[in-house]
Amino acid sequence: MFRIRDIAIDPPLVLAPMEGVTDLTFRRLIRSIGGCGLTVTEFIPAGQLAGKHRVALRTAEFDADERPVSIQLYGRDPELLADGARYVQDLGADIVDLNMGCPSKKVCAHSGGSALLRDEALARRIVSAIRGATTLPFTVKMRAGWDPDHRNAPEIAAMCEGEGVEGLAVHWRTRTDGYGGTRTLQTIRDVVERVKIPVLANGDITDAQTALDTQRQTGAAGLMIGRGAIRDPWVFRRIACALVGQPPLQVDDDERERVLLAYYATVRALFDSDKGALGRMKKIAKYFCDGIAGGEPLRQAILHARTPDEATEQISAFFAARRHRLQQQPDQQTQHHA
Repeated sequence: MFRIRDIAIDPPLVLAPMEGVTDLTFRRLIRSIGGCGLTVTEFIPAGQLAGKHRVALRTAEFDADERPVSIQLYGRDPELLADGARYVQDLGADIVDLNMGCPSKKVCAHSGGSALLRDEALARRIVSAIRGATTLPFTVKMRAGWDPDHRNAPEIAAMCEGEGVEGLAVHWRTRTDGYGGTRTLQTIRDVVERVKIPVLANGDITDAQTALDTQRQTGAAGLMIGRGAIRDPWVFRRIACALVGQPPLQVDDDERERVLLAYYATVRALFDSDKGALGRMKKIAKYFCDGIAGGEPLRQAILHARTPDEATEQISAFFAARRHRLQQQPDQQTQHHA
């Protein structure tokens, strides 16, 4: 475990904020499975949260027992970000987080997200304004730099620490890498060696082995997991077992079916329309089914579903067929040996 000020992150594994994914429903799913030490909301425009816009308030919702929980803000105006941080504290969150990592063209075009890595003066004003506005523990999520030739995360990290930031998450990719690039963890290690506050390593941590390799190569206090958690919601428990030397976690088809159907049920309850619910079901299916051996037919069936009922029926039919095939195999083997 590690601590952000007096908040224990145990296990030292954090669910990364992901736009359109880490809403309250998905965070509930991850918490229900276990192994995650901290959850973070989707990023929220600070001005909209301070202005109590409906969508921003909904994005900031968290359960009373979702502890510890961090609310992530983004923007470019120091005063609005300060106002947003005050409101995060009023909401009762445990941690306020600043996004310096989003590579979105829309966000970067307005000097938010990873664009702040190119403007240290503005980044410093923002960090200082947030620190002065709230007594909450304050963290920053960033990328390694703007492009491969400008990996300035260590310098930005040192500035953040000097301004009172108490924890950092660093993705090995630069902004121009998007979701590609050549994996290199040296910049994260450089940040770890540059600052005294806890550093989370982020980027392509998808299983126990990549987690152990990342931790060993970076020396990070903890790990932040994003898309790997969509593909395999059990990834936190798998990694938690590996970190303490326990046997690998085994997840059978019954558990996969139960979790997917339960998640879809909560999605349907969250959305006001079947169209919205079905859209979210299809989005998750693209990732979730990649984690199932032979899951491509299920993914296609869900993507072609016309209603939420049809999507859930396809899930039940898929796993029923798999169970039937497995039941037939012993009989076939017995007949073969006879």
